Amino acid sequence: MTFTEALPTLNACLNGIATLLLTAGFFYIKTGREQAHRACMLSAFSVSVIFLFFYVLHKWLVQGVHTPFAGEGLWRAVYYAMLISHILLAMLIVPLVLTTLTLAIRGKRERHKKWARWTFPIWYYVSVTGVLIYAFLYHWW
Repeated sequence: MTFTEALPTLNACLNGIATLLLTAGFFYIKTGREQAHRACMLSAFSVSVIFLFFYVLHKWLVQGVHTPFAGEGLWRAVYYAMLISHILLAMLIVPLVLTTLTLAIRGKRERHKKWARWTFPIWYYVSVTGVLIYAFLYHWW
C-alpha cells in the first residue's frame, strides 16, 4: 500500500479519534469537569487540524479524483444524502469551531456556551459521517 492509498484510512482514524474526544469533552462539561473538557476539546481541534492537512494532501496527490461509490438503490441515496450534508456542514464547521474556540480562550463563557450549542452537534455530525463515508467507500461496497 502506498502512502497515498493509506491516507483515507489515516483520515478515518483521525475522524474517529476526534469523535471520541468530542464525546469525552461533552461528558466532561456536563459533569462540571472544565479542565478535562478543555483538554479534550483542544485535542479534538488539534486532531481535526491534522485531519484537514492530510485530507487536502490526499486530494492534491490524487489530483481531485474522487473514489466512486459502488452501492446501488436505497444505499446509494443514503450515501449521497450523507455525503452532501457532510460536505456542506464541513465547510460551515471551520468558522464555527474557530469562533467557539476563540470565545473560550478569551474567557467569554456565556457567548462560548451559546456558540457551542450549535457548533458541537454540527462538528460531531461531520466527524461521525466522515468515518461512515470512509466505511461506505472502502469497506462496505
